[in-house]
Amino acid sequence: MAALVKAAACAGRPLLPVAHTWDVGARRCVRALRRRPVRVVLPSGEVVARKPGPGKEPRTAAPAAGSQAQRPRQRPQMPSEPPPSTWEESGLRYDKAFPGDKRLSSVMTIVKSRPFREKNGKILLEGRRLIADALKAGAVPKAFFFSRLEYVRELPAEKLRGVRLVKVKFDDIKDWSDLVTPQGIMGQWSPGVARVAAASCQGDASPPPVLICDNLRDPGNLGTILRSAAGAGCSKVLLTRGCVDAWDPKVLRAGMGAHFQVPIVNNLAWEAVPNYLPTDTRVHVADNCGIYAQAQMSSQKASDHGWVCDRRYLKFHKFEEAEDGDPGARQAWVPDLEVQNYDVDWTEAPAAVVIGGETHGLSLESLQLAESTGGRRLLIPVVPGVDSLNSAMAASILLFEGKRQLRAREGHLGRDRSYQ
Repeated sequence: MAALVKAAACAGRPLLPVAHTWDVGARRCVRALRRRPVRVVLPSGEVVARKPGPGKEPRTAAPAAGSQAQRPRQRPQMPSEPPPSTWEESGLRYDKAFPGDKRLSSVMTIVKSRPFREKNGKILLEGRRLIADALKAGAVPKAFFFSRLEYVRELPAEKLRGVRLVKVKFDDIKDWSDLVTPQGIMGQWSPGVARVAAASCQGDASPPPVLICDNLRDPGNLGTILRSAAGAGCSKVLLTRGCVDAWDPKVLRAGMGAHFQVPIVNNLAWEAVPNYLPTDTRVHVADNCGIYAQAQMSSQKASDHGWVCDRRYLKFHKFEEAEDGDPGARQAWVPDLEVQNYDVDWTEAPAAVVIGGETHGLSLESLQLAESTGGRRLLIPVVPGVDSLNSAMAASILLFEGKRQLRAREGHLGRDRSYQ
């Protein structure tokens, strides 16, 4: 009875499908019989291509046996990858400032203080336009602090290799910025990188003039003067002691990139100024004070030339000591310089022009240097009642007048050579 029950249970189970190997082999043989050869190689070595079936494209015949061996297939030449042009392709990385991060504050402490700035050789550039001008001129940045990644992506990627990039909060930049509306990016740089924009003169023409700044203490005026010096093609700018620092952030903003277009020598003593001048340079001073010009041109009245004395020379410390002395002796003590209009040729020899500040005017050292080099007082006539021009305006007028005189002389030299 148990055997019958077991047999009935086994009969009720479904059987697993079994694949027959002979069926698979038969199908393969049938498919092989249906295939048509593509080419037929005859005993003579000739290769005959079979006609394609309906709806199939003909295949090209293979080269005959015994012919030249087929060349190995050459891989298609991939176009060479261009150098990375975007910020992402260059693989640049930046850090995010964490709470209490002191990197920005430590840099600002250095660049905001002139003694620290001169000791460490670091300056601050703020704003996308100024930073782009500095990079274009070839200046090398040390670090960038920015609030938005887009500000860094706008800069050339190849210029940012090896530069420390730190993303900070906009409020942190605002706390350290001198701008009313901060632009969200500032950089730490090393000064002393400048391109000489002045073209060398040809032939016997004089080199471009040198600008000497004397007691210029207004950052806006100095920045504007540097722009004029770069535009007029000055060979260099010398800043004597008593001038505002050329790398002060306010001067940098007013200069609009001129710092990187003309060489600047900062914080010079008057004794060292001649070392930075070409040989046989004549130092001229921009002077609109006529109290001593009257002695030079006694036949004409000062009012005829628009000279108005502001008596700033009486502020010299040696004059103060001799204030109770003889006025004639005091006047004779002042260096005796010839006065001429600014548009009379004064670039026949290598020239340097001294621009004084509006508060203290020209220093006694500048007049002594002009006298020792055979320089003159360059007068820009103004109408009666006007004290003097702004220092930046006077510098622009004189520098571009000097450029005009040099170009006129080069034209005469060119015409003289053509006749020879």
